[in-house]
Amino acid sequence: MNRADYYIRIYLLYPDTINLIQTPVTYSLFAGHRRLAGGPLMDVTAAFLASEHAGDAGPLLVFEDATGKQVDIDRDGGAADRLQRELTPASEEAARRGPGRPRLGVVPREVTLLPHHWEWLNAQPGGASVTLRKLVEHARKAGAADERIRLAREAAYRFVHAVGGNLPDFEEVTRALFAGDLAQMELRMVAWPHDVRSYALQLATPRE
Repeated sequence: MNRADYYIRIYLLYPDTINLIQTPVTYSLFAGHRRLAGGPLMDVTAAFLASEHAGDAGPLLVFEDATGKQVDIDRDGGAADRLQRELTPASEEAARRGPGRPRLGVVPREVTLLPHHWEWLNAQPGGASVTLRKLVEHARKAGAADERIRLAREAAYRFVHAVGGNLPDFEEVTRALFAGDLAQMELRMVAWPHDVRSYALQLATPRE
C-alpha cells in the first residue's frame, strides 16, 4: 500500500522549470531518554500504542524528524486515515497524468515600485514578471544554506528542551548549538543518554 500519510508534496518554482518532489516525513518515538522506534507516522503510532500497552517507562513522546516538533498521537488512527484519503487522490491524478510539467497556479499580487524600477524591469528579456521571478529565485538560493542552518538549530533546540532540560550542561549544550559549534555541543553531551545525544546531533546537522 502506498503510504501517502508520510509524504508531503513540495513545489519548487524556478524560472524555467517546476519540479515536484516527494519528501518522506518520518518520526521518532522516545520513552523517556530511550528511542524506541522511528519511521512513518503509522509505524511510530503502532509502536507508541504497543509501548503504552506494555507500560514502558515514559513519558512517551513522538517527534517529527525534520522539525523536532512534538507530535500528539491520535490513538484511534482517524487522523492518519483522513490524511491518507486527502493525499491519495492527488497522487493518483499525478500517476494518470504521467511525467511532465505540473500545473502552476499563478497568483496575481500588487507590487509597488518606483518608476525607474519599472523602467528597468520592463527593459529586461521577458519583461517585469519573468525578471521578478528570477530575482526572487536567486535570493532564495543565496539564502538557502543559512535557512537550513537556522531550521536545524531550531529543530534540535525543540527536542533537547523537551527531553534534556534536566540533563547535565544543558545550557552549555544549547549555547554551543546556537553558536554553530557541533563538536563542542557533542562534547558537552558526553554524559547524556546515547539516544538523546545521537538524535539531538542528527537534528542539529543541516539537511541538504
